Amino acid sequence: MTNSFEFLWYIPNDVKAGHRGDAAAENHNSLEALTAQAVALEEHGWKGALIGTGWGRPDTFTIAAALAARTTTFEPLIAARPGYWRPANFASAAATLDQLTGGRVRVNIVSGQDDLAAYGDEEGDQTQRYARTKEFMRLVRRLWTEENVTFHGQHFQVTGSTAAPRLDVLSGRRHPKIYFGGASEAAEQVSATEADVQLFWGEPLDGVRERIERLKTLSKDLDRDLPPLEFGLRITTLVRDTREKAWSDAEARVAKMAEGKSGSWNDHKAGAVGQQRLLDLHKRGDVLDDNLYTAPGKFGGGGAGTTWLVGSAEDVAGSLRRYAELGITHFILSDTPHLQEIKRQGEQLLPLLRQNSGHALFW
Repeated sequence: MTNSFEFLWYIPNDVKAGHRGDAAAENHNSLEALTAQAVALEEHGWKGALIGTGWGRPDTFTIAAALAARTTTFEPLIAARPGYWRPANFASAAATLDQLTGGRVRVNIVSGQDDLAAYGDEEGDQTQRYARTKEFMRLVRRLWTEENVTFHGQHFQVTGSTAAPRLDVLSGRRHPKIYFGGASEAAEQVSATEADVQLFWGEPLDGVRERIERLKTLSKDLDRDLPPLEFGLRITTLVRDTREKAWSDAEARVAKMAEGKSGSWNDHKAGAVGQQRLLDLHKRGDVLDDNLYTAPGKFGGGGAGTTWLVGSAEDVAGSLRRYAELGITHFILSDTPHLQEIKRQGEQLLPLLRQNSGHALFW
């Protein structure tokens, strides 16, 4: 294997209680606290971090710019929503930060439901929502790679548009990598044609395998004109020194969630196809595969907090290798408290994913 695998963390950028059985710490969203996390990511072997978005949170792009300015290698994966941003505005903002940081920007386009009316946006049905997202992604990419762009779509229009600054080609990279998620048929059609990386949440191996095969087929059927689609996994990883300690802590957290004694907020709507797939998993059992814990989804876990990989560093590394065998190359992991777990998993988990041994899939 070559060193084609990438490991990122997650900075929630949120002022509400978390959804992994704990409450937000005081001042957890201060610049000092967030910078400490970004610096720790650099020091403990992580590539960067996804920074979450949603109305009611501090502005994602502002935080990404602040953290990039206080670090040297940290790569922010900036979540952004069509409608909250216009394509030309976003293309210019991202290109500016990318140039200032020497090519450290990544982008995660989010098309899930949000409090649209609060910032003056509106959307129609699911088909319309993903049609708009498709136009947004295609137009942003053109603005990064072409000049004097004219585009008149159903949802966005520009005439003679040249976004500034122009992006430098860095080691063959023409523009920031575009990540995208979504499990509905409409979402997968967008991903198959427009995304660089399709992100999955923590589904069992059989579900991820099936979705990868379907997306590869879709890419061919829809005449994808971009490099081959890559795949990523966004999941909670609860790692402890021993398997027994990890499961004890995981079960204690879920028990507190069930009693309503800890944060159970989540920002992912139960009606979304991908979220519903995760919420339904516990019907197959509280533990799937070797150590995919589905019980959090019964008591408030949402998004990447709905299912957890639980165990020793060796257990979790083994599970991540099995996802890699299916074609996953981008991993976005997390657990709380964030700073503590950035360090713990950077010291215990990442070395196992990078070791050069006969059985290791990672480099």
